[in-house]
Amino acid sequence: MTSSSDLFRLLLDTRTWTALDVDVEGRVLAGHDDLGSQQLVEIAGDGARTPLTDLASRCTGRYVPGRRAVVVQHDQGGDENYQISLLDLIEPPASPLGLDGLTPLVHDEAHMNALLDVTESSIVYSTNRRNGVDMDVVVRDLTSGEERVVYDGGGYVATTDVSHDEKSVAVTMFSLQPSSTSIVVVDGTGRHDVTDADEHADHHVAGWTADDGALVLTSDHEREFHAVLRLGRDGAWRTLVADDGHDLGARLSPDGRLMVVAVHLDGLDRLAVHDVDGARVAAVDLDPVVPMSVVWAPDSSAFAVTTVTPTDPGSIVRVEATTGAVTVLVDGRDGIPADVRGRLVTPTVHRIPTPDGEAVPCFRYAAPDNPRGASVVHIHGGPEAEAARGFAPTLQALALAGFDVLVPNIRGSAGYGKRWVSLDDGDLRLHSVADLAAIHAWLPSVGLDPARSALWGGSYGGYMVLAGVAMQPELWAAGVDIVGMSSLVTFLENTSEYRRAVREREYGSLTDDRDFLLRASPITYLDDIAAPLFVIHGANDPRVPLSEAEQIKAALDGKGVPCELRVYADEGHGLAKRANRLDAYPAALQFLEEHLLADRP
Repeated sequence: MTSSSDLFRLLLDTRTWTALDVDVEGRVLAGHDDLGSQQLVEIAGDGARTPLTDLASRCTGRYVPGRRAVVVQHDQGGDENYQISLLDLIEPPASPLGLDGLTPLVHDEAHMNALLDVTESSIVYSTNRRNGVDMDVVVRDLTSGEERVVYDGGGYVATTDVSHDEKSVAVTMFSLQPSSTSIVVVDGTGRHDVTDADEHADHHVAGWTADDGALVLTSDHEREFHAVLRLGRDGAWRTLVADDGHDLGARLSPDGRLMVVAVHLDGLDRLAVHDVDGARVAAVDLDPVVPMSVVWAPDSSAFAVTTVTPTDPGSIVRVEATTGAVTVLVDGRDGIPADVRGRLVTPTVHRIPTPDGEAVPCFRYAAPDNPRGASVVHIHGGPEAEAARGFAPTLQALALAGFDVLVPNIRGSAGYGKRWVSLDDGDLRLHSVADLAAIHAWLPSVGLDPARSALWGGSYGGYMVLAGVAMQPELWAAGVDIVGMSSLVTFLENTSEYRRAVREREYGSLTDDRDFLLRASPITYLDDIAAPLFVIHGANDPRVPLSEAEQIKAALDGKGVPCELRVYADEGHGLAKRANRLDAYPAALQFLEEHLLADRP
């Protein structure tokens, strides 16, 4: 009989795949974590796999169009100070390459240099090297090394999209409105604000139309749910594809004539191909999945999708653009141990009522055997994010170990429209904490014991764990906090400077909202915390500093509340390396078993 800890290790040892790019010959550049963290692997048209990198930390990459080369983005120990290098594939490596096998392109280890786009002649990247705070957008010529700054207007750059003629760059930035972005287009005539930076709206560029006369976006501009919209250079909006009850996503083909459209359905997406005017071309021959990546072939004839479900850690499929026919390139289920594959749990979807009349979407991973009615409430990070119905070794292992796992999209989560994602903004923050109490009150209705329930979460989810045990001490038996914030004040004071303004737009500002930030900070309620905690943090975390974990650990030690802190010297915001996950998560499971499954007097 496999122990729960051994089962957890088997699941954590599952290999995962992600499609990153497709070249003109149909080869797929993929990320694969067989070496312990995500590294680059090339998959040929006949399925042959060539490992390309073996770097100290996870990396990503893009092909250089028209050349046998890959641009690689990498950092040091999860610090997110990304560097950019070139990997030559004219002679594919006989074994995976380390840093000494790459050619440096942008190396400045004191700053974040994030790869955004790759064209035949240039790379486009953002960097905060000018002042450590604002992100500038730089175009670097791959031959001469000459650089030109195309945007230095301040703010946090999310993405860029280069027009087909390479004369315009659309820059998407986080605006200072919660859950919102703004877009500027930079060309030879200067900077043009194509969206209103003060509008409460979230825009994502799907691509340029074939004539470069307009952008195609997914956006909730003047609407509740994201639709696929056309935004002309003249500022005119036109709806292409919409669904009044669901968010849509989209990605244009390289020639600007077709697009993959995703309809979001409670944590899964249904995919179809449309033309650029919105007409449906073909349904993609897939059941709803979490499409972790969608990358088009350069000739727009096909695209690769990384498909994830609760029982599939990531398959890579090729989809013919005009028919929607699917060919499996990598079956992710092959990476799950055979004796575990058939035991995996498929979650059910629920709506949990709250005292103020809302309903919290929630996925329930019901344990096959749970005689004690124990449960773990798993809260996602963000907060402007969502829990999808994807593959998660932690959720599966907890369920197979005898815990029902509840995965809510509490108010403030994305994926359920503009109103829902806005319900935790600013001084509404504690309403989302109140959703935890509503979930706890719901437990008996599905046969679960409210005295045997714990909280588990990472990043913002870690904050929610600490807020729950601090503000609702009578409800929760234990908590697992991963890179969470114990004080919103010290978090905002100590997070990386380039992130502070974006985080203040969501939580409140240190200048104007300090009293509320103190009231919403778990450590403010230190005297009320009674539940034991298991805390995990990366020493190099640039988002939530290690000091957030250290101060809650010290405070709880001072009052005699059990608190175990595990710090990983080679990690940042979360655990990217399998070896560290294998150390931390089985121990966290054992912690929960001790506090939730033990016999009671």
